[in-house]
Amino acid sequence: MANIARYSVTTPLETIGNSLEQDGAVIVEGLLDAPTVEQINRELDPLVAATDPAMAHLNPGVAAFYGTHVRHLTGLAGKSEIFAERVMCHPVYLALCDRFLLPNCAEYQLNLGHLMERGPGAHGQMIHRDEAVWKHYQPPRPLLQLASVVALVDFTRENGATVVVPGSHRWPEEREATEAEYAYADMPAGSAVIYLGTTLHAGGANTTANEWRRGFHMSYTLGWLRTEENNMLAIPPAQARRLSNRAQRLIGYGVHDAIKIQGGYLGMVDMRDPIELLNAGQL
Repeated sequence: MANIARYSVTTPLETIGNSLEQDGAVIVEGLLDAPTVEQINRELDPLVAATDPAMAHLNPGVAAFYGTHVRHLTGLAGKSEIFAERVMCHPVYLALCDRFLLPNCAEYQLNLGHLMERGPGAHGQMIHRDEAVWKHYQPPRPLLQLASVVALVDFTRENGATVVVPGSHRWPEEREATEAEYAYADMPAGSAVIYLGTTLHAGGANTTANEWRRGFHMSYTLGWLRTEENNMLAIPPAQARRLSNRAQRLIGYGVHDAIKIQGGYLGMVDMRDPIELLNAGQL
């Protein structure tokens, strides 16, 4: 069985970044402190309780991928200001995005913020790379995504801890992982497993009798790519207006401004940056 390198949230960011570059995945313990985890869970409990694990999905393929034992809560930046400001804008994530994504864009953005609570009987996901959603953009290409799963309860192999394959971000696409190459992100609540979009991984099977494994899946991508979740519909202007400027830009309300490198604007409204219109009450 393989292992995932583990660091504290106080570890120098260069060290965490070097390990992520080398192995394609790291665990950062203590990313969120216990009071923050408790506050988030308390805030989201009633919303999660109202979800249906057997919900209708986008299409049969997506339904098969998740199964009928997983509760979903999407558009998290519009449902939790704690998520938007303390998780999505966490300095560790922003520093890693600066290092891995910013060389290939003028500004990165949130790809999706998605809570998944994997219940007893949830099957293990197919091992996959998150960047496969942009299948039309064939290699060679720059890194497109930085992804993460944040534990809101203790993650164990038995309750469905995320599986990653360290080093697989360097493999040819056709190479398949063996179980001996799997590593399980067993980690206490408040920790995060952070991985590159090219790293093989999967949600683990929940073989317990009564534990629900709750965590955020959160990822960032280049600011000029179409995101998996339509964040500006998931977090409409009335909600986005309450967030910080940094959070507003991450969810896509800002323009992708590449003028300085002889590029152009992407995402403008009336020839202006939508954030100016948003905060002036014109959106």
